Amino acid sequence: MLLSGCTQGPHSPEVNLTVSGCPKITRCRLASSAPKNNGDLSTALDEAEAAWANCADKVDTIVTCQEKDDEQAAVLTKSPDQCRALRAGQSRSSAPVC
Repeated sequence: MLLSGCTQGPHSPEVNLTVSGCPKITRCRLASSAPKNNGDLSTALDEAEAAWANCADKVDTIVTCQEKDDEQAAVLTKSPDQCRALRAGQSRSSAPVC
């Protein structure tokens, strides 16, 4: 509805939705073993080390994803004044995206 004496204002800015794409956390499993000789013990050690490396990779992937989400959230929540202050102290090529 347009009232007399009023003008139509600008449209609201487009909203960009951000969805976290971090992988779902799954449990790390270490298989039980009952080595009976040195060969079995060596195999069990190799399997345990591989399982822990796999678990460490899962954790690293999730931490990296969460850090990227946190960085993006920090950029999106900066006020215009903060962005101007950051830009004033930096060159154009290294200025943050605000």
